[in-house]
Amino acid sequence: MSMPSISKTLGTSILMAGMAFGSAAAMAADGPLRGNVRVVIGSTSTGGDTYQNSNIVVDALADHLDLNMKVDAVGASAAFRSLDRDSRGNTLMIFHDQSYLGHLYGVEGYDDIFEKYTIGPTVAINPGNAYLVPKDSPYKTLNDVVEAAGNGEEVRVAIQPGGVSEIGFSALKNAIRIEHPGMEDNLVAVNTGSQADKNQHLFDGQADVINGTVQANEQYTRLPEDDQKSMRFLWLTARQDTLKQAPEEGLGKTSREELLKYVEPNVNVTMGDDKNFTFDKEFFFLYNKDMDPAIVDQIDEALTEIYEEGEIQKAQKKSFFIPNFKPSGESEEYLKEKMSTYKDIIENIK
Repeated sequence: MSMPSISKTLGTSILMAGMAFGSAAAMAADGPLRGNVRVVIGSTSTGGDTYQNSNIVVDALADHLDLNMKVDAVGASAAFRSLDRDSRGNTLMIFHDQSYLGHLYGVEGYDDIFEKYTIGPTVAINPGNAYLVPKDSPYKTLNDVVEAAGNGEEVRVAIQPGGVSEIGFSALKNAIRIEHPGMEDNLVAVNTGSQADKNQHLFDGQADVINGTVQANEQYTRLPEDDQKSMRFLWLTARQDTLKQAPEEGLGKTSREELLKYVEPNVNVTMGDDKNFTFDKEFFFLYNKDMDPAIVDQIDEALTEIYEEGEIQKAQKKSFFIPNFKPSGESEEYLKEKMSTYKDIIENIK
């Protein structure tokens, strides 16, 4: 008597589970975002902050929407081309401020994203954008760099031109222009490529200062001064309020309290009129202009729910990212305003 009852109960449970799975699959299939979704990023590195941050967000979205979504590190030019070709919504893009800074700097392949694409939600900030010197450098503070250039000394700064790496350099050059008019050209850009290339310029004595990140360069700040690869931070461009949201333990062996020594107001880069330059490296979605607006709404709604649940913030902070979700409409307005601030700086030093 008991065996048929067990079988019947088990059969009912399997049927109900199958119906639930089918219902979830049907919901995913009925949504405007369907099939396999490729999320291209403006970086070719699978070890960098763009890939790492995008992976956290895309994995959460894939689980929430019951879709197969994959991050593809193809680089900026290829990512924009892929986005241009696909209006169905099967190709999305995640990048950071370089997507509009590249256009402001006139870099080939960078169009005005606010005209050519639909701006999606912001998802996070990397507060680790930094400038570093060798540990035995005569420049003990960023003000030493400004004063050296102002007094006629050439200071070489290794950057990757046309984006996030260059904007801090431009702000520093603008500050020298304000404080020591006519001396700003003593700050010289050493244009190079990847972080490894910038590091090598410092190791070889071909640059006095380099742009880096807390994530990539903190390990070198732990080396003894007599090590050729030793470095120390001079400046983190992030806003103080942004960095204060990072985990107290900071990153590696450098605490949040130590990192706060390198942001405003402890480090000042004037923009004139009692304003100081800060820059938060921000990650956000970009969409094909002709993509179904319902997909924009679907992703906004999904991410709103994901951020309300609170788990994604833990994953982001563990990797030293600061959660900063803004839905598409709010995101576009915010990023346009942000772009206009940095446009003025770039215009000032042309």
